[in-house]
Amino acid sequence: MDMNTLLPIIIQIITGIIGGQAVGAAIKTAAMGQLPKILGGAIGGVGGAAILGSLLGGGAISPDAAAAATSGLGSALNLQNIVGGAGGGAILTGILGAVMGAMKK
Repeated sequence: MDMNTLLPIIIQIITGIIGGQAVGAAIKTAAMGQLPKILGGAIGGVGGAAILGSLLGGGAISPDAAAAATSGLGSALNLQNIVGGAGGGAILTGILGAVMGAMKK
């Protein structure tokens, strides 16, 4: 597997876990363990970045700017991966917390 393919997924997983941990800490009523927060954040991070990428995609970018942006770490550290990953991880972890909290009642 090429590093240019793997690095954005790693960024999405890490930011998703960060978003999931933030929501898990904010929602004390759900009383979630670490494993649901980590898994929800990681899966939500990849999914959120994919959804945000499909919503933001399709814009006209010059070939020179695209070549410069896709070299190295610059292609992985973009709005889609960071914001989509953190947002998706937070949303999915919040949904998991609500479901787990409702199941305990």
